[in-house]
Amino acid sequence: MTDRTEDASAPSLLYLIGRVDRLVSGAINEVVRSHGLSVSQYTALSVLARRSGLSNAQLARRSLVSSQSMNEVLLALERRELVQRRAHPDHRRILQTRLTAKGRKLLSACDAEVGQVEATMLGELGSREQVELRRSLLTCVHGLRGGLPGD
Repeated sequence: MTDRTEDASAPSLLYLIGRVDRLVSGAINEVVRSHGLSVSQYTALSVLARRSGLSNAQLARRSLVSSQSMNEVLLALERRELVQRRAHPDHRRILQTRLTAKGRKLLSACDAEVGQVEATMLGELGSREQVELRRSLLTCVHGLRGGLPGD
């Protein structure tokens, strides 16, 4: 049970998290749309920049979409030559996806602008508060068993 003793009329943490999620998604969508990407495409490129060679299923899980949706995302990214897929050397039916140089360049441009969205969101928090927020959010993710690799 959540403790809202400070102010009984204050919104719940789940509501606030949902609200932040929607605001962040909207702001990211504005940024990446100006580069011809969807949020799902941007997310896939971001994941691949950190972990190249993922299969469709692995990339879908890390991007929080279904395998079917990820396949559509990857087809669109392939058409734009932002990613390339090759058969896994041991499992020919599994396609591994990697960013192309063109994909890295576009991702870098988007990341710079998305970084500004994050800076705006965190602008009134000090560095200690930002570290604590990150730690607290990771704790929440782990509490719901949605662990992130490498954290």
